[in-house]
Amino acid sequence: MMSRRYQDGCLYREKRKAGPDVWVFRYRDGQHNRKQQLGTVDHLPTKSEALRACQQLRSNINREVRSTRTFGELADHYTAHELPKKTPYYGEVCEWYLKAWIRPKWEGLSLSDVKAVAVESWLGSINLAPGTKAKMRNLMHAIYQHAMRWEFANSNPISLVRQSAKRTRVPEVLTVSEIEALLAQLGEPWRTAVYVALTTGLRVSELLALKWEDVDFGAAEIRLSRGVVRQHIGNMKTEASRRPLPLDEGLAEVLIRWRGCCPYNQDGDYIFASPDRKGTQPYWPTAGMEDHIRPAAQRAGIQKRVGWHMLRHTFGTLIKSQGADVATTQALLRHANVSITMDRYVQAVTPAKREAQSRIVKVLPFPKCSHAADGRGCNC
Repeated sequence: MMSRRYQDGCLYREKRKAGPDVWVFRYRDGQHNRKQQLGTVDHLPTKSEALRACQQLRSNINREVRSTRTFGELADHYTAHELPKKTPYYGEVCEWYLKAWIRPKWEGLSLSDVKAVAVESWLGSINLAPGTKAKMRNLMHAIYQHAMRWEFANSNPISLVRQSAKRTRVPEVLTVSEIEALLAQLGEPWRTAVYVALTTGLRVSELLALKWEDVDFGAAEIRLSRGVVRQHIGNMKTEASRRPLPLDEGLAEVLIRWRGCCPYNQDGDYIFASPDRKGTQPYWPTAGMEDHIRPAAQRAGIQKRVGWHMLRHTFGTLIKSQGADVATTQALLRHANVSITMDRYVQAVTPAKREAQSRIVKVLPFPKCSHAADGRGCNC
C-alpha cells in the first residue's frame, strides 16, 4: 500500500451549534488526518453540489504529494489495483520482472526523476533478449498509464522509450526427417500431442485445453474456445485465435485412434487429460517437454533445443514450404495482425486452409504404433 496514496477523501455534513450545517472534506496528508470546510448547506444545498465543489480541492491535494511519490510506491499501487484484473500467469510474470529487474534500478526514484533517455539506456545495457526487454518497457509504460489515470502523474515518460522486440536470430525449426525421428521415439500421449501441434500450429495453451467436444469430425473442424496456462483455464490469446481450424482426414484418423485407447474419451474430457488428476485437468506442458519430448529428441539425435513454440514455428515454415500463400499461412496461425481483408472475409475454414494443412499431414506420416496411454507403446 502506498504511504502517499491518491486521496478520494471523505465528504460529510457536520452539524454546528450555531448557524447552518457545513460540508467538510476529510483527507490524509502523509501520516496526518486533515479536514477542510467547503461551505454551508445554504450555499451548497445538496451533496452533489458539495462533491463538485471539492473536485478542485482534491486535485490540488493530490498534486502536492505526487511529486514526492516514488516509482516503487507506484509499482505497489499498480500491483494492488491492476494485476488482480489480469490472468494469474500474467500477474506472476509482471511481478517477476518488477522484482528481478525494474525495482532494483528504479524503485527509489521519484516519478519525475524517471526519464525516457535513462530508461532507454538502461534497457540497452541489459543482456536479455529484445522481446524480454520490450515486455519490461511495456510494463513500465502500463504502470505510468496507471499513474496518469489516478492523477499521480501528468505524463508518461516511457512513451518516448524506444525498444525493439525484433529477434536477433532466426528461430530454429525441425526438418521433416527430424520430425519423423522424434515421433518414432515418443510414446503416448506425447506422440499424438506433438503431431497435432505440428499439423495445426496450435499454441501449447490451446493444444492442452482441447476437449473432445471441440473436435467436430463431421464438419472436419477443430473449434477453439479456451486456453490453459499453469492449469488456469482462460480465454484465447486474441479474437483471431478463436477461428476454427481444418481437420484433415489423416489428422482425424490419428485423433480417432488416440480416442479409442486413451483413458478419458468422453465429449467433456480433455484430449490430453492427466491421469494424475483423474482427467479433471490436462497435462502440464513443462512436464511433457522436459520429461518426455526433449529426451526423445536427444535419443533421435536432434541437436536443436526443442520447445513447444518451436513446433509452432516449424508448422509455419512447413506451410510456407508447401506453397501456401502468406494470407493462408497467417490465417492458419491465427495471428491478430492479419490484413483487413483476411479479418473481414476469412472467418471460417476455407478450401485454401484445408489444402495447406492436408499437404502438411501428407508429408508427416503418423507412426503406426505406440499410442498406449502408459507411454510404453503398443503393437497395433
